Amino acid sequence: MGIEGVSDRADKVYQAMKGMGFLSEEKMGDAERITQASKLPKGQVLACLQELEGKGYVKRRARDKAAGYFITKVV
Repeated sequence: MGIEGVSDRADKVYQAMKGMGFLSEEKMGDAERITQASKLPKGQVLACLQELEGKGYVKRRARDKAAGYFITKVV
C-alpha cells in the first residue's frame, strides 16, 4: 500500500528513500542516490521529491555540493 494523495512514482521514490534509511537530517541522501535506488530517471525523481516535499513527507536541505533529502513523515 502506498502513500495516499501522491503519484505512484512519488510513492516509489518515497519507498526507495525509506529503504535506504533517509529518515532524519543526519541520515539524508542526495538525488543521485535516490535516483539509483528508485531506478527512475533523475528528472522524474526530482519532480517526485518536489511533490513529496509539497505534501510534507520529505524535507530538502541545501548543502555545499548537492541538496540532501530526508523523510519527515514515516508511513
